[in-house]
Amino acid sequence: MSVALGRRKQARTAALQVEGNPVTAPLRVVLNTNVVLSALVFGGGLAGQVRLAWQRGVLLPLASTVTVRELVRVLAYPKFCLSPQERQELLADYLPHVETVRIPQPPPTVPDCRDAMDVPFMQLAVAGKAQVLVSGDQDLLAIAHAFEQASGCQILGLEPFARLHLDV
Repeated sequence: MSVALGRRKQARTAALQVEGNPVTAPLRVVLNTNVVLSALVFGGGLAGQVRLAWQRGVLLPLASTVTVRELVRVLAYPKFCLSPQERQELLADYLPHVETVRIPQPPPTVPDCRDAMDVPFMQLAVAGKAQVLVSGDQDLLAIAHAFEQASGCQILGLEPFARLHLDV
């Protein structure tokens, strides 16, 4: 059995007992800003499936102060033409589903990455014990193997993530 299939099976069979009924524990994920942005602003395709998965409790997105600030900053980009009210509504569709993780000081050690803006996402994944960090960022994908070796957390692009964990 491949490592990915083993993790998939493990994530799906991690069962809790709630009033005698097995409930699958949600997959702990860190979603890069571009994934969340695509899910919230554009809403279709694979990113839309990720949004449905967090709304249904299949995924448990993790966030830190730094990653939420980044999302708020990006939602305000003029190219999206979002009013303050629209930005608040989009955040209201995401933040209630998120588990906030406090990043310890000093923060967890993570592999070197070309883009310093990606480091908080890796630190969040380690501190929050994420199973997967989902990103289309080439700088993160380039160090996926080193990150998994160091932390036990996979870095996957949106398509491989959806194929492995969302059955799409």
